[in-house]
Amino acid sequence: MGLIRWHRTTRRRAVTGWYGLVWPLVRRLDPERAHGLALAALKAGLVPSGRPVAEPRLRTTLWGLEFANPLGLAAGFDKEAEAVDAALGLGFGFVEIGSVTPEPQPGNPRPRLFRLPEDGAVINRMGFNSRGLEVARANLERRRRRGVVGINLGKNKTSQDAAADYRKGVVALGPLADYLVVNVSSPNTPGLRALQGRAPLADLLGAVKAARDGLERKPPLLLKIAPDLTDEDKADIAAVVLDLEIDGLIATNTTIARPDGLRGTRRGEAGGLSGRPLLAPSTRVLADMYRLTGGRIPLIGVGGVASGADAYAKIRAGASLVQLYSALVYGGPDLVTRILRDLSARLAADGFNSVAEAVGADGGRTVRTD
Repeated sequence: MGLIRWHRTTRRRAVTGWYGLVWPLVRRLDPERAHGLALAALKAGLVPSGRPVAEPRLRTTLWGLEFANPLGLAAGFDKEAEAVDAALGLGFGFVEIGSVTPEPQPGNPRPRLFRLPEDGAVINRMGFNSRGLEVARANLERRRRRGVVGINLGKNKTSQDAAADYRKGVVALGPLADYLVVNVSSPNTPGLRALQGRAPLADLLGAVKAARDGLERKPPLLLKIAPDLTDEDKADIAAVVLDLEIDGLIATNTTIARPDGLRGTRRGEAGGLSGRPLLAPSTRVLADMYRLTGGRIPLIGVGGVASGADAYAKIRAGASLVQLYSALVYGGPDLVTRILRDLSARLAADGFNSVAEAVGADGGRTVRTD
């Protein structure tokens, strides 16, 4: 056993040293090319695994699923489930793949991904680039079933029947999913966000839920919403998800707003803004949805999370789970361990023995996120 432990430690040090040299260089590349290389390195085992944060207070149970911790990798990084197990190895409590569309589509023309390093932000207008259901399904079927993996579903740009597209995703990938997400909140597919209106949303979710209910094993069904919603929009969404007994909400996707004070030279690019500037508005929407749903359905908070303090703010605002993606661009894979350690310390300092005890501690009020 000592020899095995020595070998693993030696290999980890070698990989960590290599990655420490390469990571700063990768970040200087074109953002989409850098993303592709990061995914390939993760898949090849060239990214060091995270140091496990085995804190009992971080463990949580939701929808009958066991999460080692509440921090997940948001959709967008691994669209086709190429490196799910390696991503879990970074220390995440769960990983969400996608968005996956029924048929392959190239997405929007390049360039379509832009860093705003001065703002800790990213703008993307990817446009649901996807290799389609069959590629994602094949990758998921090959992996070992360990760790919680959600699947984020989208529609094809040219499709005239959104419900049919989402139903196809449910039927093809539902049997391989720990949970499913209906993504109607990307700003980069024409007409998609209009599906968040009360009547179209009720029709869409009713049809998708019927498809989910037809599966032998029925994974939880979640809805991912935009941050750019009016009070009426939020009230309508809450009414629909409660009426249809949807299993959860993810708040929020990227924003089309451009807050005052952005400094990045690419701040004028079209697309969805994510990262640090999204923290406050996305947390406000999260708190509103917790209040509007009366805390009756689980919420996943995403948008601007880059520290334990950010994750804790989401949880106190009503999130049972938290996700990040953009922060990895600037913080690197070690960020996962740093966030979890800080989050555990904050829970302990406030006398919480579990994440669940802290959920909604601020009562759905708008909270400070600085």
